Amino acid sequence: MKIKEKSTCQYDLVSLGEVMLRMDPGDGRIRTTRHFNVWEGGGEYNVARAFNKCFNQRSAIVSSFVKNEVGKLVEDLILQGGVDTRFIKWKDFDGLGRSARNGINFTEKGFGVRGALGCSDRGHTAISKLKPGDIDWDKIFYDGVRWFHTGGIFAALSENSPLVILEAMESAKPHGTIISYDLNYRASLWESFGGSKAAQRINKKIANHVDVMIGNEEDFSACLGFQVKGVDKDLKSLPINGFKSMVNDVSNEYQNLKVIGTTLRSVKNAGINDWGAIGWSKDEGFAESNSMPDLDIYDRVGGGDGFASGLIYGIMENVGLETAVNYGAAHGALAMTTPGDTSMVSLDEVVKLVENPNARVIR
Repeated sequence: MKIKEKSTCQYDLVSLGEVMLRMDPGDGRIRTTRHFNVWEGGGEYNVARAFNKCFNQRSAIVSSFVKNEVGKLVEDLILQGGVDTRFIKWKDFDGLGRSARNGINFTEKGFGVRGALGCSDRGHTAISKLKPGDIDWDKIFYDGVRWFHTGGIFAALSENSPLVILEAMESAKPHGTIISYDLNYRASLWESFGGSKAAQRINKKIANHVDVMIGNEEDFSACLGFQVKGVDKDLKSLPINGFKSMVNDVSNEYQNLKVIGTTLRSVKNAGINDWGAIGWSKDEGFAESNSMPDLDIYDRVGGGDGFASGLIYGIMENVGLETAVNYGAAHGALAMTTPGDTSMVSLDEVVKLVENPNARVIR
């Protein structure tokens, strides 16, 4: 996979997706809290932010907000993350939010037998109104982008969203930009569009344009129709050979794919997961990350995005597939040790966890 030289590009990575305001009740419940901590977050955005804050690369987000105080708050949070906001498309506020609004995501972390819980309020958001022709993709990619990332969360926001994704990908290809896509299936988002059947119809079209495909077992099943043999319905057992067989099926079906990455998560309770990942590339075959059984979880939201950004960084740095998969798994694990969707991790911490996994005090 030929990645453009850094010196020839304005950005190392550009992401396309919605950025919501996350309302976090801390250790409490959404239904009873009297206060929220506020974060920004979004599946595609989290990768762009980690690319800057953790991996020290240049990133930008393509998104859309309503120009009001909430939109400006989200913009300010994005700027604190070091992500370039010049490609945000602003929509005028109509005073009520009837024509377009900014998305809000209420999320609680869960504890023990009470799993994490998300309650989204994102209907009719500004970015769901985005349509082909609204973004000058040729200008963005002409100025130089090494890597373009988007995913299935944005694809599910409206009937136009997949068309915008395809428009962006078709523009990225002639400019030599690598394309990654995180399937990121969310049943609640696809429910009103026809469920997993609609998700498969749309994602199968998108998959034909992708270089690096990322997801977990549910994503590949719901979005592309591939099954993992040996996985029980409660995901208590995640057989490596079953995942490898599924990845082989995906690579045979979509021969344009150069790398496939999938996370392995078995949930014992809200605070303890078995965690790991595997990757496949046309050049190197399969690679497995270090296994992390009984991983303590503080806030699981953003772990998959942490894997995606670590994997992409490793591929971009040409460290070899096994190290790239380990970067992804380590970064995802560390991202789940802090509150909020976004990574609070340094590259040194990622490398340390890969090379010498222990939690001894640093002083």
